Amino acid sequence: MALLNILRYPDPRLHKVAKPVTVFDARLKRLIADMAETMYDAPGVGLAATQIDVHEQLIVIDVSETHDALQVFINPEIVWASEEKRVYDEGCLSVPGVYDGVERPAQVRVKALDGDGQPFELEADGLLAVCIQHEIDHLKGKVFVEYLSPLKRNRIKTKLVKEERELQRHRQKAVAAR
Repeated sequence: MALLNILRYPDPRLHKVAKPVTVFDARLKRLIADMAETMYDAPGVGLAATQIDVHEQLIVIDVSETHDALQVFINPEIVWASEEKRVYDEGCLSVPGVYDGVERPAQVRVKALDGDGQPFELEADGLLAVCIQHEIDHLKGKVFVEYLSPLKRNRIKTKLVKEERELQRHRQKAVAAR
């Protein structure tokens, strides 16, 4: 297994729309394992393949306290969403250090394939429902900050671009010092 690089907002690759998975092979199994390891290491509760620059409809999620309940959603599709909405404070591994309220349906039913290509349906509420919707947004090329006001979104973008520049400068100094 390997830790994968997570794209950071506002990287334009986060806006690519993912294509359906059609081949269930050893490469896919390895990708699922690597994504799970990356998500747990980050640490996070969900990761979409788009976030690691793989534009396939694949999501890994684990909202358990013990990090031992990995769920895999391939080609996920929300087939029902409740009319009741809730606001949850969301964060994202691609938008580090930023949390803000996003209103979403309180419950969803999702249809997907598991890691072996077997179909399943799942009804979810609470954190799992939020996570499923958040990660499916990634597959559609949407990042949660796009639900925020333009002012908040621009502040976040400016902050993250500045942090990335500082990180690059720090790396260059470290390389030059060798």
